Amino acid sequence: MENETRLSEILLVGFPRLPEDMHSLVSTMMFLVYIFSLTANGSVICLVTLNASLHQPMYLLIANLTTSGLLFDTGTLPKLIARYWFGSSSMNFNACVFQMLWVHYFGGLDSFLLMVMAIDRYVAISQPLRYTLIITNKRTVIICAMMWLFVNASTKVMMAYQIADVFFCGPSPKKINTIFCNHAPVIALACVDTTFIRQCTFIGAMVVLLLPLGVILLSYVLILVEIYSSSRSENRQKAFYTCATHLLVVALYYVPRIFVYIVTNIPLVIIKPEINVIILFIYSYVPHMANPIIYFLRTKEIRQTWVRSLQRIKYRVGHMSIW
Repeated sequence: MENETRLSEILLVGFPRLPEDMHSLVSTMMFLVYIFSLTANGSVICLVTLNASLHQPMYLLIANLTTSGLLFDTGTLPKLIARYWFGSSSMNFNACVFQMLWVHYFGGLDSFLLMVMAIDRYVAISQPLRYTLIITNKRTVIICAMMWLFVNASTKVMMAYQIADVFFCGPSPKKINTIFCNHAPVIALACVDTTFIRQCTFIGAMVVLLLPLGVILLSYVLILVEIYSSSRSENRQKAFYTCATHLLVVALYYVPRIFVYIVTNIPLVIIKPEINVIILFIYSYVPHMANPIIYFLRTKEIRQTWVRSLQRIKYRVGHMSIW
């Protein structure tokens, strides 16, 4: 093993079997996705940060979720865009491992933040008079800090420790059929048996996904029970629509992820690489584009704050042009 060359470079294939005449269209689409993510998620972060009226638990949680999504997209999309715009498909192996940890860190963080948001909504609906006593800004900040620093980070430290003991041999470069570096295609490049590592990773992934998902589903079931037992019919329809849109984001995030993890580690069904990458794209980027709209911009208070902010900017620009 000492005489073998270590892997130093990988080639990011992107979308497998994509015709060359489609590269410009796909790269442009990826660029627009990234610009939308920057604009929408960045606007949410700025609004919550700069407006004291939005310093409330629900909006603080949404700001954390959009920050996580924005960082995920920033760590993956620029390289994918460069792969198709400039033909820059090569990537240092250590950079690929770092991107893998980045991807799984923020993917897991989203999972736990969605769980906390579901709990927040349940308390708000079931205990409206005590909500401000139970869910405070201070507690929300502490919980979010725990999500960022401890709960999710520990799983990624374990993944990094596992990768450190695996030998990835050359020759370089080697191809991975995906749009960014994640665990399954990277660990497949190893020159040793990785069965135990894949099993441990699969169990860890199921915990990170299924535990928050179970809490989310339980929270929304209890919310619906509370709504139907206490609200008037017109309020029920509005609340049901709100829950349905929230659950749509949850479904986009969890269902494809769980499916891919299962078929990758328990090969009962074999899916083609190009289909796998499309599913990967859907659950990685679509929720990040939907979150600012569904969780934030649909809220009346947010729309009013957004309009006031735009009016202030317009006024200042007009005032500067006069001078």
